[in-house]
Amino acid sequence: MYEWNEFPFDNKAYDYQGEALSEIWDQLHDGDQEPFPEDERLQEAWRCYHRGDFQQAVILADECGLQGHAVANKATGMYASHLEKNEKRQIDCYKTAIARAEKAIIEFPDEANSHHFYAFNLGRYSQSISIVKALKQGIGGKIMSALTRALEINPDHADAHTALGLYHAEIIDKIGKLIGGVTYGASEKKAIEHFKKALVLAPGSPIAHIEYGNGLYMLYGDRRVDDVSSLYERATEFTPKDAVEKLDVELALAEFE
Repeated sequence: MYEWNEFPFDNKAYDYQGEALSEIWDQLHDGDQEPFPEDERLQEAWRCYHRGDFQQAVILADECGLQGHAVANKATGMYASHLEKNEKRQIDCYKTAIARAEKAIIEFPDEANSHHFYAFNLGRYSQSISIVKALKQGIGGKIMSALTRALEINPDHADAHTALGLYHAEIIDKIGKLIGGVTYGASEKKAIEHFKKALVLAPGSPIAHIEYGNGLYMLYGDRRVDDVSSLYERATEFTPKDAVEKLDVELALAEFE
């Protein structure tokens, strides 16, 4: 395995040693609703994830077998999305996570995050090869099914609501409201409902605000640019609780430079 790029910011504030991890866990995971792990090895993998040591998080998680799927797949997807600039390596990361998630769905079919992180990495992969091409390969239906299942298991999964909102918005943006609705069930109304639900469930999440803004722009373009700007601005106002939130806030800040 090649060396992954390092987290580019100071991460001392995100190094949750000892009981500090369990004490802040619910805040760190209000988006994905991942339960606190009893296995100390997985706790250490999540510590690595939250401080931005994504490669070490995956290594430790994989040593635990498939029970480490959530942290391994989240770390892989977040690293590829935020820090991997090489397109081939980025796609390889998504493919690795997708393959792991497919096994996790079989092993843990009643865990929401088995399905969510499958959809997350599949969605990122589809963006890297183009949404239209992905739809032709049937990826859209797989993402929709996985997110629907995740929300059947846990209706309060804020990240799945955000992802499903993006699903609807991206399809409408790429192929239009009529064809998107008839062929893929894409709905402007459903997109907004999912985005709003995510903000209710995870009001302190920078990415929920950012992706809502992205979705609004896909659906309405410049007609809603003020709302998009407001959502991005709100994202910049949060104090990051971990490395990924720091990357998200920096992403939002970059829009105002």
